[in-house]
Amino acid sequence: MSVFMSVFADLVGNFADLLQPVFHHGAAAAAIILFTLLVRLAIHPLSRASARGQKARSRLAPQIAELRKKHAKDPERMKKALMELHTAEKVSPLSGCLPSLLQMPAFFLMYHLFSRSEIGGRANELLGHSLFAAPLHGRWADALAHGGLFGPAGAVYAVLFAIVAGVATFNYRRMKRQMAAAPAPAMPAGPDGQQVAGLGTMMKFMPLMSFATLFTVAVVPLAAALYVVTSTTWTAAERYFLYRDMPLAGALASPV
Repeated sequence: MSVFMSVFADLVGNFADLLQPVFHHGAAAAAIILFTLLVRLAIHPLSRASARGQKARSRLAPQIAELRKKHAKDPERMKKALMELHTAEKVSPLSGCLPSLLQMPAFFLMYHLFSRSEIGGRANELLGHSLFAAPLHGRWADALAHGGLFGPAGAVYAVLFAIVAGVATFNYRRMKRQMAAAPAPAMPAGPDGQQVAGLGTMMKFMPLMSFATLFTVAVVPLAAALYVVTSTTWTAAERYFLYRDMPLAGALASPV
């Protein structure tokens, strides 16, 4: 793990050196944003595949409902029939999880990179970088303690919170419109064809999930917060274009 962190630290440092002539003291922050964009660009094909899978599952909804009705008294036979249907149509019931899962390692790497004083037995030089007056290893609580809510460092967080709130509001309105446009009986089922327990309640609160990102930005190091803000903004734009013709599936897609 130490070797891997050292390689990752060198990667971010090299990005920062490359961007330094343009962004000067903000080069490390720009490197984090660039790294995030490269990660999202790399997994974009999976996001497109996930959207195609969502569309295919929506298309198969009537057949799935029929299989569920036909094998209501034989759950094992129903699971087998559903698996055969997904295989025949080349649809993975879990494909929608992959883009979100693949982002997690990058986020945790960024979190740990700016939380350690040493990397590979050496002093972590990245801790000396900042975004304007806010250190990249600092948190919102540190900004509040040194200058207050609208102090030099607090102002950086105020901008990030404003961006996240704007993206969350956009997601909220989009999801509310999509859910309102979706036909009432089209409540999706799980991979086994059964209705997901509590899904109706979850869908009522799902439009608010984007606002939870505000809490994440407030408690993680600023470097990780930059990753989250950049990735969340990318996700909002990506899902708008990928799911614009899919009301219910688009509403159910992860907002982060």
